[in-house]
Amino acid sequence: METLRLYDFLPSGNGYKIRLLLSQIGMPFERVEVNILKNETRTPEFLSKNPNGKIPLLEVKPDKYLAESNAILVYLSEGTEFLPYDRFLRAQVMQWLFFEQCSLKPFIEPLRFWISILGKAEEYKEAIEQKRESGYAALKLMENHLQSHNFFVGERYTIADIALFA
Repeated sequence: METLRLYDFLPSGNGYKIRLLLSQIGMPFERVEVNILKNETRTPEFLSKNPNGKIPLLEVKPDKYLAESNAILVYLSEGTEFLPYDRFLRAQVMQWLFFEQCSLKPFIEPLRFWISILGKAEEYKEAIEQKRESGYAALKLMENHLQSHNFFVGERYTIADIALFA
């Protein structure tokens, strides 16, 4: 098997979850830093790999790329203990992956970016307040689920746990 190449921005939560899974399954990979603060995802070279201009991006074979962090998680976890074989449990993993991208990340990720990466909490104060309530609601739903479950799906650690942790 050829070595995977992960195009990634180190502070990215979406990139972190890919690196975490790769580490946990023991799959070697080469990491390529792509600095979004310097618009490196907008270069012609990067856009030829991913026309959407987003990271993370996984090169699985020369000139064969997979974008979107949760699609990458599913691809990498196929055939491992991190993605259940059972249809219902697999669908529950997908349910949490969609929740993460639609109900959690749109509210939590911008806050982390503005506050921790840019260091501009005061400048983005109004936008932070607008996103905070929905972010807290998503976190509360997760907390409520984990009060009666050890993991997000079934009785084992899956890519749902990785995605929601990152």
